[in-house]
Amino acid sequence: MRVVFMGTPDFAAASLKKLIEENYEIAGVFTQPDKPKGRGMEMSISPVKALALANNLPVYQPEKMRDGKALGIIKDLQPDILVVVAYGRILPDDILAVPKYGAVNVHGSLLPKYRGAAPIQWAVLNGDRTSGVTTMYLAHDMDAGDIIYAEETGIGDFETAGELFDRLMEMGAALLIKTLRAIENGTAPRVPQDDSKATYVTMLDKSICPIDWNKSPREIVKHIYGLRPWPVATTELEAGKTVRVFCAAYTDTRTDCAPGTIIAAGKDGIEIACAGGKTLLITELQAPGKKRMRAEDFLRGNKITTVCKKQ
Repeated sequence: MRVVFMGTPDFAAASLKKLIEENYEIAGVFTQPDKPKGRGMEMSISPVKALALANNLPVYQPEKMRDGKALGIIKDLQPDILVVVAYGRILPDDILAVPKYGAVNVHGSLLPKYRGAAPIQWAVLNGDRTSGVTTMYLAHDMDAGDIIYAEETGIGDFETAGELFDRLMEMGAALLIKTLRAIENGTAPRVPQDDSKATYVTMLDKSICPIDWNKSPREIVKHIYGLRPWPVATTELEAGKTVRVFCAAYTDTRTDCAPGTIIAAGKDGIEIACAGGKTLLITELQAPGKKRMRAEDFLRGNKITTVCKKQ
C-alpha cells in the first residue's frame, strides 16, 4: 500500500515511525512549514519532518492547501491512501478524493466526543474516567468521518495530560496499522458517527491556568494534572505571590473556611480550602524565577500566613 503521510507533532511522528517499521511504502510526507521558536527565534522543524529526513523520505511543506499546488503534488505521488495524524490543516475535498482508499485519520479521543484540538488534555481537565483513540475516514467536516476502529483506556487518578498523551500516541500508532491492514484486506468496518452526541474542544491557552478554589478537590486535581506539561495551573498564595502548581493531594480535613483560604502550611504541603468544606494539599510548585520544588522546600524560604484553622 502506497502511503502519503500528513502530520506535524510528536503524536503524529509516532504513527509515521510505526509505518516505517512496518515497511509501508511512503511516497511522501507533508508537515507544517518550519517556524521560529524559543528566545532566539531560530527556525525549528517539526518532529515529523525530523523523522522523515532521518529516513530519507521526501518532505513537502505547502503554505496553503487550496491553491492547487498541494493537490498537484499528491496527484504526482499517486498514493493509495492518505494517512493524516495531527497535521494541523483542513484538507479540501479534491485532495481527499485522490487516493483510491481515501484518507484516514488517527484522533486522540473516543469520537464523536471531543472533536477538535487538544482532546487528550480536555479529557483529563473534565475529569473523564476513560479516554482512547479512534481511526476514521476523513470527511468534509472536521473529525466527523465514519469510524473504523476505537480503543479505550482508563485515565489514572493523578495521570497528567502529558502521560496520557504518550500512552494514546502509541495506542494510536498501533491502531493505525490495524486499520490499514483491514482496509487493504477489505475488512475495515465503517460506522457513521452519531452527530447528536458530538462535543467540541479548543486549544489550551494560559487564560485557563488559575485554579478556581470554589470547585471540588477532584475538579481541582484534574485541573492541575490536565494542564501538565503545559500551560500549568497557577494560584495566588498571597497578594502578588502567584505560583505554578504541579502536584496536589487529597486530605481528610473539614473546614468552615472560605474556598481559597490557606489553612495550613508545613512539611506536608500547603493546604487550601475548596468547595464543600473540604481541602486540598499543594505538594509541588514553582515560584517565578525559581525551579520547580516540593512545597516543603518552598516554605523554607517563603513564609505563608494562615488566617483560618482546621476543624
